[in-house]
Amino acid sequence: MITGALRQTGRLFALAAEVSRAVFKRPFQFREFVEQFWFLASVTILPAALVSIPFGAVIALQVGSLTQQLGAQSFTGGASVLAVVQQASPLIVALLISGAGGSAICADLGSRTIREELDAMEVMGVSPVQRLVVPRVLAAMGVAVLLNGLVSVVGILGGYFFNVYLQDGTPGAYLSSFSSLAQLPDLYVSELKALVFGFIAGIVAAYRGLNPRGGPKGVGDAVNQSVVITFLLLFFVNMVITSVYLQIVPPKGG
Repeated sequence: MITGALRQTGRLFALAAEVSRAVFKRPFQFREFVEQFWFLASVTILPAALVSIPFGAVIALQVGSLTQQLGAQSFTGGASVLAVVQQASPLIVALLISGAGGSAICADLGSRTIREELDAMEVMGVSPVQRLVVPRVLAAMGVAVLLNGLVSVVGILGGYFFNVYLQDGTPGAYLSSFSSLAQLPDLYVSELKALVFGFIAGIVAAYRGLNPRGGPKGVGDAVNQSVVITFLLLFFVNMVITSVYLQIVPPKGG
């Protein structure tokens, strides 16, 4: 069991390295990239906007309640905005990319694999990784970065609304605490997380799609496995990036 898990992990890293090398090879499949980018954006934009509103509201309400107990209500805006930008926004984007987009990528590649289309491409001298996997991974990364900005904005606006109108907070205190605590590296690390999460979601989905087992039923199992594996990796990588960031970048005013 351990040997099989290590073997699968090694193959996953090998695919990631192969995709990274194939990105710089020509010809680049620009049309495939645009089609996949549009598809991923169309299935994730609306859910991302709708999910970010309650996320921002819950964070604002919880942080606002805590700061009221501590007598530091003026810092509600800064604390809730940092939580949305640094943690909630990249995770929301990653979960949607892996759940909606990654499952579709895995199902598409899995169906092509069991129909032996990829074997036919290799016989004709066409690399399936360069032709199919690279555009999908790059599309997942691009959509994740752009969606991260959308989710951050919508989440901040939702938190602002709930804090000001439901918790009797003042708009000036909300904005001033945000400007006093937040800094540009917070946005940079958020976009970096989204980029890395999009890469992981695309690679895992492509790997499971290229290696289904047991025919059509195996494709369905591969889709489920890709989503679960991606979720586990995302939370682990998020912990690592956050820990490194907090050690390298000092808090504002610290």
